[in-house]
Amino acid sequence: MTDTPTSGGQLPGSSIPADTRIGHVHLKVADLDRAVRFYHEVMGFDLLFNMGTAAFLSAGGYHHHIGLNTWESKGGSQPPPGTTGLYHFAINYPTRRDLAVALKRLLDRGWGIDGASDHTTHEAIYLHDPDGNGIELAWDRDPSYWGLMRDPSPETMRSMNKPLDFDSLLEELGDPDAAKYLPDLRRYR
Repeated sequence: MTDTPTSGGQLPGSSIPADTRIGHVHLKVADLDRAVRFYHEVMGFDLLFNMGTAAFLSAGGYHHHIGLNTWESKGGSQPPPGTTGLYHFAINYPTRRDLAVALKRLLDRGWGIDGASDHTTHEAIYLHDPDGNGIELAWDRDPSYWGLMRDPSPETMRSMNKPLDFDSLLEELGDPDAAKYLPDLRRYR
């Protein structure tokens, strides 16, 4: 028996196509209205529709980036520490300025962050939603930086994680008012 290429030209057992993307995340939440308010009003996603027990949100007209439901979780509690489950999902912004806009939007609405890092390949801001689901807001650098991830040494891995330069990030906005957040953000260095 010989291997024959799949419809995408891939041989069975080989890597999936490089253009493959994670399309959406569907989260179990305790309170649908609270979760919709967070993802729509705080994060800025468009609410496509709310079915009462499930809601779907999107950016830019995609069928949905985020699905929320209470089918098995209405009134439920967050998973305790030390259990398995989702660590975080990432929302990748097309430009560094878009990442800055997202950060300021959160802070303007009183939503804090849990941490931040410059991973060399990308800049990341970490937070959680009202149900404790981890979220990474990210901006990817040019792929020429990604070569560092190919078989890195432990020293290279350590050197790739640096504090995020919030001063520079917020300067992307050209909004002097954004500087008011810097004293609080600097604690993540």
